[in-house]
Amino acid sequence: MYHLFFLRASRALGDPDRRHMRASVGHAVSTDLRQWVQVADALVVADRPAFDDIATWTGSAVRAPGGSWHMFYTGASSAEHGLVQRIGLATSDDLMTWHRHPGPVVEADPRWYELLGDSTWPDQAWRDPWVFADPSGNGWRMLVTARANHGPVDDRGVIGYAHSTDLLHWTVGPPLTPPGAGFGHLEVPQVEVVNGQPLLIFSCLPRELANRRTDVHSGVWAVTTSSLLGPFDPTAARPVTDQALYSGRIIRDPDGQWVMLAFHNYDANGQFIGELSDPMPITVTAEGAVELERSPQTISN
Repeated sequence: MYHLFFLRASRALGDPDRRHMRASVGHAVSTDLRQWVQVADALVVADRPAFDDIATWTGSAVRAPGGSWHMFYTGASSAEHGLVQRIGLATSDDLMTWHRHPGPVVEADPRWYELLGDSTWPDQAWRDPWVFADPSGNGWRMLVTARANHGPVDDRGVIGYAHSTDLLHWTVGPPLTPPGAGFGHLEVPQVEVVNGQPLLIFSCLPRELANRRTDVHSGVWAVTTSSLLGPFDPTAARPVTDQALYSGRIIRDPDGQWVMLAFHNYDANGQFIGELSDPMPITVTAEGAVELERSPQTISN
């Protein structure tokens, strides 16, 4: 059984930016990654005052050695008008009922990362935690959408980093990518070994590229690397989708094939869609090229 945790908000709000600030974490299940049954929401916004009392955003879930599930997610608070992001934790024994840990468990460290007001960037980026077990057995690693505290304002996007031995207490470290790589942010990072090759994927639309580049049609990006632990070279990344697909995640399908799921972002007329794609096979060639097989339903007009 596959469990999908996704952002959801009422379509009655109309503007996707309004929905963004009212998002909760929905939950759906599937046996084939194509047909999904929606179940009760996993998380909704907390009662005020709390670090996540405006919105709960993207994260990831892992199973602890004792068998419980740990979901790390992004919280935004009314105290800063939703402009400061922090990482929260919820736990579950069955993936259906989740219990929040009080307060955030990871916050941006100003030694390396930009805070709200450090530049003209509109928010404090510290979101989209991707948590995975250290391949060498040295605890747990977390990748975070973050921004460095130096460099041109539109070129500070980095992959933030934290480490833990128990999934509760985290130590923030320097970013795993340098600023100046051409990105205002690198959203929804993930690392996996695909066809024997460590692979980093992340998302960035053209309007968030440095210098607001118009020559690149991008949504999800990918780059091969020497290790799941970094450091990574985003200057070598290439887009594997255009802006019609965003926030890609890769996973093995029931046959063991690596596939990507993403959300349909905008249609040919620029209207927001906000629906899940079908799984798309993804491979890494012997030369290190990342290839995504898109079905007709996932190719923009």
